[in-house]
Amino acid sequence: MSQQSVIEELQRLGMSGYEAKAYVALVAAGSPLNGYEVAKRSGVPRSTVYETLSKLVGREAAYEVRAGDASVGYIALPPSALLDRLRREFERSVDHLTSALPELAAPPEVRLVHNLTDRSSLLARSEDVVAAARGELFLSGWPDDIGPLKPMVRRAADEGVNVQVVVFGEDDDPIGTTTRHRFSSPDVVLENLGCRLMVVSADREQAVIGGFVGDDAWGVYTDDPAVVLVAVEYVRHDIAMHLIADKFAPDDFERFWKSDPALLALRGDKGFPATLLARGPGGHGGVPQRRRGRPLS
Repeated sequence: MSQQSVIEELQRLGMSGYEAKAYVALVAAGSPLNGYEVAKRSGVPRSTVYETLSKLVGREAAYEVRAGDASVGYIALPPSALLDRLRREFERSVDHLTSALPELAAPPEVRLVHNLTDRSSLLARSEDVVAAARGELFLSGWPDDIGPLKPMVRRAADEGVNVQVVVFGEDDDPIGTTTRHRFSSPDVVLENLGCRLMVVSADREQAVIGGFVGDDAWGVYTDDPAVVLVAVEYVRHDIAMHLIADKFAPDDFERFWKSDPALLALRGDKGFPATLLARGPGGHGGVPQRRRGRPLS
């Protein structure tokens, strides 16, 4: 990590730019520096360097040391001690806000539904949803697509969250209670949906619904109860279907799955779900507005 990136991270944790530069200069020196030396090594103007050092001393990120009768130098609090202190302060603030902010919040008059237009934003918002889970977490998707979420999902499971996952294809590193979708190959599902559909929902309060095509991705985040309900039931439906199928002879269910006319009609959307996701809330495209059933993947 470069020195500049360290300075930027310290700024994110509350230091001013000058304070971060001065602290990094003191850490790099390893021995006491006077104000002139700090200014020379850090780039902090000499006119403000003593004010900056005074602020570091005030936040106990640096200390004054005296050599002889008049000479004053400065030495940094060791990085490990500083990081431990910043972590404790951050956690205290989060704990306080966890109890205080909800008391100030008015009941929502508008529910959120906003577009996610690329892979990075889709995964970042999915991580937010996973992190919010306290009781239950539902996921559905292809193993490679949900892979970046697995460390956070596994942490949630370790903390007692009921994690239910449906995956399309083989997953060598399952998380929570994982159901592999066995009735259609991933290629067939991809053809029907038009994308690798991913659903992430926490506590039936918020959800991300997205689609991946190659390296491209798009979708929506929402806390609208009706949309979240549908997202959760989508995953629960697939899990329930497998539990039911396990009670029947494999050949009988396989024959029904591949030959029943009504079921085949429901599975015949051929890419319509991906088109809807790409359009986003309120969007308009050249898709025929006819009734379509949910694709039973």
